[in-house]
Amino acid sequence: MRLLDEEFTRHNFKGILSLRDYWRLAGYPVNEKRVRRLVWLMGQEPVYPNPRLSVPGKGVTRYPYLLRERVLSAPNVWSTDITYVPMAKGFLYLVAVLDWHSRYVLSWELSNTLDVGFCLSALHAALATQPAPFIFTSDQGSQFTSQPFEQALLAAGCQISRDGRGQATDNAFIERLWRSVKWEGAYLNPATDGGHLYEQLQAYFTYYNHHRPHQALKGQTPA
Repeated sequence: MRLLDEEFTRHNFKGILSLRDYWRLAGYPVNEKRVRRLVWLMGQEPVYPNPRLSVPGKGVTRYPYLLRERVLSAPNVWSTDITYVPMAKGFLYLVAVLDWHSRYVLSWELSNTLDVGFCLSALHAALATQPAPFIFTSDQGSQFTSQPFEQALLAAGCQISRDGRGQATDNAFIERLWRSVKWEGAYLNPATDGGHLYEQLQAYFTYYNHHRPHQALKGQTPA
């Protein structure tokens, strides 16, 4: 899973068959079923456009993507996403809430399951420190389309925006954050356990927000 995650984070392959073929060429005799199971277990989804093969389930409210060609001149748009973070043994899931204008990581949480609870905790933590954004965007993951998460956003006065399925650029800022978190931290020094990973991420996000220059910010930090 660690090797699969590294390649996925580096290139965001179009689909399961591409990942399978990549690993076969690299000398790993994996089949489609195994790759699909591991990608599902990690909660990963390729960011390239894909055919529309499914529709939202019953009870899921459809919201449009509101940020295409939108110029961000103030901290009024937040986004969220979940990623898999490998440790020396095992893994945890990481969710973060990001301000698009500054790239500032407003909050984050770890979990050993993909339940909506840790996503709600991250949302409430962000809302406790900053005024609610005008727009809140996410992908169409079950955590973010769930009624508790949707109701929390509406209660805060946010307009809800959701990515198109498999669209590469709709949540690009947080995809870049995940790449930085992994290649500058998690892959270099795998955590020994959940407590160690929490400490590493706490240190990394402090560095990311307050000390790491960002090219898109003309060399300034998110803070």
